[in-house]
Amino acid sequence: MLSERARATLYEWVKAESLRKHCEAVATCMVHFAHKTGEDADLWEAVGLIHDMDFEQYPSMPEAGPATTALAEAMLAGEPLPTTLPGHPFYGVAHLRETGWSQEVLRAVLSHADYSGIEPVSPLERTLYAVDELSGFVTAVALVRPDKNIASVEVSSVKKKMKDKAFAAKVSRDGIRHGADVIAMPLDDLIAEVIAALRSNATRLGIGGV
Repeated sequence: MLSERARATLYEWVKAESLRKHCEAVATCMVHFAHKTGEDADLWEAVGLIHDMDFEQYPSMPEAGPATTALAEAMLAGEPLPTTLPGHPFYGVAHLRETGWSQEVLRAVLSHADYSGIEPVSPLERTLYAVDELSGFVTAVALVRPDKNIASVEVSSVKKKMKDKAFAAKVSRDGIRHGADVIAMPLDDLIAEVIAALRSNATRLGIGGV
């Protein structure tokens, strides 16, 4: 299965439990949406697992621009790549390309980074873009609750925390809202679906309560 291969790759590249759990959370959301829309859940889970595989080792995120877009397009075209790449997700995509992952996977991973110049177009790409930041934010909301349980998190809880600029300050609220636009869902509905997805795998994700 692609997801088993992706999980092995993730655990080879990433040692931090927090980043592993983030990728597992995104993968859980991807499976949830794949089932709802009749898509390939194994493929969608795999993409969720490996989308941030290189972030621990190569956390730099380059500026958007013609050079970055040209590099992303070269990756997708199978052209030779420079030895030194600008950072995440380019090192991960280069490895995925070398190890035979499909064009569909490469493009999806590139498209979740705004600065890559690769716009999320397919349902796979749009869903990854929409759930990436939001799944992390919802997880953070669960972890600050006294019971640390996603079961007690509601849409209103998440929206209240979104208004608190000091909470999970590194998470872009505009990015979350834009994700809802990209997937063409009302924000409340997207949050509700992400909560439902994370509840389905709460124990593994460490948000099943204390």
